[in-house]
Amino acid sequence: MSDLNYVRVEWDGELAIVTIDRPEKLNALNAEVISELGRVFDDLRGDDAVRGVILTGAGEKAFVAGADIGELATMGSLDGVRVSREGQAVFAAIEAFPRPVVAAVGGYALGGGCELALACHLRIASDNARFGLPEVGLGIIPGYGGTIRLARLVGLGRAIEMTLTGDAVRADRAEAMGLVSAVVPRADLMTEAKALARRITKNGPVAVRLALESIYRAVDTSTAEALGFESSLFGLLSSTDDMKEGMTAFLEKRAAEFRGT
Repeated sequence: MSDLNYVRVEWDGELAIVTIDRPEKLNALNAEVISELGRVFDDLRGDDAVRGVILTGAGEKAFVAGADIGELATMGSLDGVRVSREGQAVFAAIEAFPRPVVAAVGGYALGGGCELALACHLRIASDNARFGLPEVGLGIIPGYGGTIRLARLVGLGRAIEMTLTGDAVRADRAEAMGLVSAVVPRADLMTEAKALARRITKNGPVAVRLALESIYRAVDTSTAEALGFESSLFGLLSSTDDMKEGMTAFLEKRAAEFRGT
């Protein structure tokens, strides 16, 4: 995708490295960045060579420091609904991506940047990372799913505190809250993010995809329905070549060679 202005895609083996590249604006999300993210993830979804994605921001200061306030300041009410729904659609597509998406958060992840990290399946942070939803200080609320995903991830009380105060939390507190999986030195962020992703991509790709489906279905449905859905997926996996390979490899005490079938 050579016509992208603000999003870069590079490869490291089976991993697609997606970088929001607008460092002079601390990678702030404007309409073009949101649109390009949507196009990139749509393109990667159809690429069978992709086993995992790492999403990060260019520069040393920020993952994504928020939405582009200059752009938001001109909104009317109908514009606000449109902007929110467009962002929600792209972030929902990232959350529903069928392979693991790891956010490598270096520096600020504020407002829309925090919401983008929340839409990823896992988050790993540098020791200088800061997470926050400061929108109430601007007279608005998070509009890209933050009021929903943060509470699901860290619990209602902490989500209310972060959202209503607008206070940012340091990386170590974010880890204690369960917002991130690990905190690492800034220089090691991408290395550790790739290592985390590869702890997943070594496993059966069909199993990983259906495990994600089962987990996210359980968030939005009753326990009984979620259990039924899990059983159906378990049954489907029992007919795959990957299941046969995984169990045979275990019994033969060797590493499995999964093919995604």
